[in-house]
Amino acid sequence: MRVVLAEDLFLLRDGLVRLLEAHDCEIAAAVESGPELARALAELEPDVAVVDVRLPPTHTDEGLQCALRARRERPGLPVLVLSQHVEQLYARELLADGSGGVGYLLKDRVFDAEQFVDAVRRVAAGGTAMDPQVIQQLLSRRAAADRPLARLTPREREVLELMAQGRSNAAIAGQLVVTERAIAKHTSNIFAKLDLEVSDDDNRRVLAVLAYLDQDR
Repeated sequence: MRVVLAEDLFLLRDGLVRLLEAHDCEIAAAVESGPELARALAELEPDVAVVDVRLPPTHTDEGLQCALRARRERPGLPVLVLSQHVEQLYARELLADGSGGVGYLLKDRVFDAEQFVDAVRRVAAGGTAMDPQVIQQLLSRRAAADRPLARLTPREREVLELMAQGRSNAAIAGQLVVTERAIAKHTSNIFAKLDLEVSDDDNRRVLAVLAYLDQDR
């Protein structure tokens, strides 16, 4: 698995490089700025990009914008955002385009190496890796404004948040201590209330929900 890594803090960047290499990842490039990231993504065609949101020269949302531009040029490019912040607008655009693996983790909530490496691998394979706090912020921002989302019961909203983290029905059932059949029923209700086509593909159903939340922003 070839990785392009973008992080402007040297110690963190070096630590991530060593961590990924220790887990059999090849670091195609480890860069510290937006322009370097743009070149690396265009020239190296990595299996996955791990990017910080705020990179030089703007120190605003340079990293995430570079990732979005790269996905427009190479649809389906897997991107895992690793940040201290939730950038609402660009996060929604990243999650709602419906192609390729995506993830968004908060730096201060990554608690061990296995958790992080598993997230990188999942995104590279076309899946999702979402921090629950990121999902909560994205969902709560739309809750008041989106009438269809307001149709959901508290339990359905809980199931939706777990779905958006990339959890399977079996995993959701285990966490909520209910049967898998009950979760399947909640899932069907969610898609019906949100006017979304039901899909057996976990990644596509998560992206469909997030695409809906992104509309009319």
